[in-house]
Amino acid sequence: MLYSMTGFGSARLDADQYSISVEIRSLNSKSMDLSVRIPKVISDHEYDIRNMVQKALVRGKVGVNIELSKNKAQKAKNTINKELLQAYYKELNEAADAVGASKTDLFRLALHMPEVLQQEQEDEETSEADWGKVQPLLEEALQNINSFRSDEGKALTAEIMSYIDRIRILLAEIDKHDPVRMENIRNRIRGHMTELAVSEHFDQNRFEQEMVYYIEKLDIAEEKVRLVNHLHYFTETVYLPEPTGKKLNFIAQEIGREINTIGSKANDSVIQHHVVEMKEELEKIKEQINNIL
Repeated sequence: MLYSMTGFGSARLDADQYSISVEIRSLNSKSMDLSVRIPKVISDHEYDIRNMVQKALVRGKVGVNIELSKNKAQKAKNTINKELLQAYYKELNEAADAVGASKTDLFRLALHMPEVLQQEQEDEETSEADWGKVQPLLEEALQNINSFRSDEGKALTAEIMSYIDRIRILLAEIDKHDPVRMENIRNRIRGHMTELAVSEHFDQNRFEQEMVYYIEKLDIAEEKVRLVNHLHYFTETVYLPEPTGKKLNFIAQEIGREINTIGSKANDSVIQHHVVEMKEELEKIKEQINNIL
C-alpha cells in the first residue's frame, strides 16, 4: 500500500517532576533530509534518534523537535564556593575600609564574583534516565506519524487508481477505433495507388514494399500491448507492502513513452484526442507520486 511522505506525529508526557514533548513533521523529498532539535541533556543520543527516525520514516524532509523541562526541584542546583566567597568578602571589606566606602552591598557583590556560584552538572546516570523517558515517547510519535502517512496514503491510492482506470478506458476507446483508423489508411493508399497506376514509371513491386513499410510504421498494436502491461504492473506495485514511490515514478515514465508513441504513430484525430486525455491523467499521477514514500 502507499504511504504519503507528508505527516505529523507527536507524543507528550507530563509528570510531577518533568514534562517531555516530542513532535515530528515530514514533507516530500527525494531522500531523507533530517533535522533534529533536542535538549542538551540527551545530546549524546542524537545518533540513536537519527537512526530511529530514518529506519521508521525512510524518506522525506523530516523535522524532529524534543523538549524536556524539569520542575524547580529537579533543575540543576547552584552551589556556593564558601571559601572563595569568604576570600572575596574579606578583600572587598578591606577595600571598603581603605577608601571609606559603604559596606551595605559587600555580600551581594562577593556572591556574584567569578566562580562563587557553581552550577551542578548533570551526571551520566541522570542523562541516561532522561533518555529512558524520551525514547518511548519518540517511538510513540513515530508510530503516530506513520499512521498519519498511512491514512494519507489510502486517499492517494484511491485518487491515483482512478487516474489509471481512466487511462485504461481511453486505451479501450483507442483499441475500438483502431480498425477504423487502419481501414481509412488503407483506403487512402488504394486511392494513391489508383492514381499512380496510370503512370508509365509506376513500379508495382516497389510500391507494395513501401506500402507494407508505411502500414507497419503506423501500426500501434505493440504499443497498446506494452501500455496494458505497464498499467497492470503499476497497479501491482501500488499494493506492495514496501515503499514504492520511486518504482512507481519509473513505471509512470514508461507509461508516458507508450502514450507518446501511440500519439506520434496514430495519424488520426480521434486517437490524438484520446492521447491528449491520457497525458492529462498521467500528469495527475506524476504529481501525486512526488508525495509518495
